[in-house]
Order: sequence, then structure tokens, then C-alpha cells
Amino acid sequence: MAKNLVILNTLMDTVIITKSHYFFFMKFKTTPYHHDLLKDKERLSCFFEAIKDYDSKTGLAYDLGCGSGILSYFLSFYFDEIISLEVDFKTANCAKENLSNFSNVDVINSDVLKYDFSKKADLIVCEMMDTALIDEEQVPVLNFAKQFLKDDGHIIPMGVINTVELVTLERDYVHWDEDGVKYDVLSDAVVYSKINFLDNLNLNFEKDITIQAKKDGFLNGLKITTFTKLNDNIICGPTPMLNPPLLVPLDERSIKRNSFINVKLKYSMGKGIESIKTEYI
Repeated sequence: MAKNLVILNTLMDTVIITKSHYFFFMKFKTTPYHHDLLKDKERLSCFFEAIKDYDSKTGLAYDLGCGSGILSYFLSFYFDEIISLEVDFKTANCAKENLSNFSNVDVINSDVLKYDFSKKADLIVCEMMDTALIDEEQVPVLNFAKQFLKDDGHIIPMGVINTVELVTLERDYVHWDEDGVKYDVLSDAVVYSKINFLDNLNLNFEKDITIQAKKDGFLNGLKITTFTKLNDNIICGPTPMLNPPLLVPLDERSIKRNSFINVKLKYSMGKGIESIKTEYI
């Protein structure tokens, strides 16, 4: 977590960062949802560090789905030009107000898929916040926008790493791991996919996975956890507003310690948790 980023919660969120020993104070007007996003200190710290560590500090950056504009604000210290796209009218207006004093940031209320890109960017920032990208609306957005990235350009985040564990669930439906949710973990985590956002993303995911139980138990679910790779040195998550682990039901069965469980996991990225299918093989 970055030491030089502090979030203070007031009626309007105040972001304080340091750069070359100078302090920059910024009040952010937000929607209620984006207010919660700004409270997630670890998430913001990791994105700030990744942007600060980017090795080319000039040129053009696109911020896709810019929300309140906080990541565009970080980008403004390192890039000559930032084009920030936000489809929601109310949210875009917040970002425009927040960033009105930054001459190198242009906030545009537009669907990325309908925006007329005229220049290729050195960097695309496209925050992916949903576990395994299953409920992530930005997946088709990024697939489309990558054609407007320079050949040597970069994306923040770089990608995600997905893991799965065997669990005993109290609930028989797909739900997130949050306060009050109880379950028992029956295995170590297994990495079942690594996604590089520079690659073309196949939205339809399907894989057969083998997981070894570490104790006897009653198996009726899987826990999917996603870690966000910001760059080669920073991996973040899960955090309260970034990839909360997802708990997915399986048919019930008893298992023994050291036994191998083979499952098929299927879902469509960007199509929501209703697309998730699990079965034993």
C-alpha cells in the first residue's frame, strides 16, 4: 500500500497526495457509489503507485469509465493529455467539475463503444473491479479500445489472476464474501487462469480444474478470488471495492482429505453471475 496517499472522509472526499515533497489537496464531488470507491484506500493506493511507476511520463492516456475522475487526477501529474470517458451523465458531470482546473484533462460524457477515437494512446487505464470479470461491464469496452493503443503502449491494470478453492457454504446461491457470510475452506487455492489485458479477451470462459482437498468435509461450493496485477511489481486485492471473492454453489458431496476433486467451471465475462455454471467431471 502506498505510504504517500491518504484518504480523508468528509462530506466531500478529500484526496491528499505528495509529489516531490509538495502537497496537492483535492476535494471530490461524487455519487454515493463513487464515494464508497474513494474510501477504499488500498485500491486507490495501488492505482496511484502503478500510475506513478509508469516509465513514460508524457503523451496521451485514456481513462475508460473514469467515474469521479480520481484516476484521471493521478494521471494529470504525469501525462500531457488525458481523455476521460464516462457513460453516466451524472457521474461525468461530477468528474468534469472535479477536474475543471486541469487543462490537460478532457472529461467526455460518452459510451466508449460509440466514441470517435482520433489518436492512439501511450496508456489506457481501465479499472476492472468485478471478480474473474464475470460481472464486469468494462470487458467489451477494453477489447474495443485496445485498437487505439500504440504498439508499445500499456494498460493499467495489466491483468488479473484468478484462484479457486473448495468450500462448504451456508447459502445455496451465488453470493459475495462479505461481512456476515460464513463458509468453511476445504482446500488450498489453485490458480485456474491468468489474463493479460493486452491479449484479446475471449468472453466465454470454460475450464476443467483439479483441486486437492486438505481435510475431510462436506463440499457444496467454490470460492473464486481475483487478484489485480497493476504492473510487474504491484498486485492488489481483493479489497472492499475491488474484486470481492465470489462464492458459487456445487452439488453436495462428502470428500476426504487428499482426495482430488475435478470440476468444470464456465461463465461469460461481462454477462453477470447468472452465466456461471459448475459441475463435477
